[in-house]
Amino acid sequence: MEYDKYAYEPFAVTVDLAVLTIRDGALHVLLVERGQDPFAGHWALPGGFVEPRESAETAARRELAEETGLADVTGLHLEQLRTYSEPDRDPRMRVVSVAFTALLPDAPEPRAGSDAARASWLPYDSARPLAFDHETILADAHERVGAKLEYTCLATAFCPPEFTLGELQHVYETVWGTALDRPNFRRKVLATPGFVEAVPGAARLTGGRGKPAALYRAGPATALHPPLLRPSREGRPA
Repeated sequence: MEYDKYAYEPFAVTVDLAVLTIRDGALHVLLVERGQDPFAGHWALPGGFVEPRESAETAARRELAEETGLADVTGLHLEQLRTYSEPDRDPRMRVVSVAFTALLPDAPEPRAGSDAARASWLPYDSARPLAFDHETILADAHERVGAKLEYTCLATAFCPPEFTLGELQHVYETVWGTALDRPNFRRKVLATPGFVEAVPGAARLTGGRGKPAALYRAGPATALHPPLLRPSREGRPA
């Protein structure tokens, strides 16, 4: 029996991007204001339809460039998050979305284009409500990025080339949304092989009346062994 492609109801495939960064000491998400229905005037994650001759990742990078002007951004690594396929997630037709996430070290100002009326970095905690099921996608992306900080060295990418352990701790606290015990955090970081390397003879004043803090740079490791777990995972401060 020959395959009949017309025997099945057609549906569309889209991409959505949950791009996070740290600005002004707080976690921010890249959002666009929709310029047309459905949800005209609502904030949404950047994204759009996958064209017939492109992959989902190619479509994601194209949509990011078209809707926000962020193309060839240094440090942007898109990671596929998951597929969202609830039948009624888009009022126009059956639409399946492949979502991507990224934690961007540098956060250039976006520039709206394509069908986006505006593009902006908004604080994660106030990025509600969102169009479609984008609040669910954003929450899933936040959880994924938080998990990556547990078992990879990603956090060092959000610090200056030379940083204090306090600055590194701030990255974890910002993404995880919780305070960490300073001595315990310092002990774990310094005990993890290849996580950070001391900069000989370098120090930086960090405010207050204390002595200058020692400076470190990212080490050669890419994974954390053992992982640096969130307090909720361990039941005690990190």
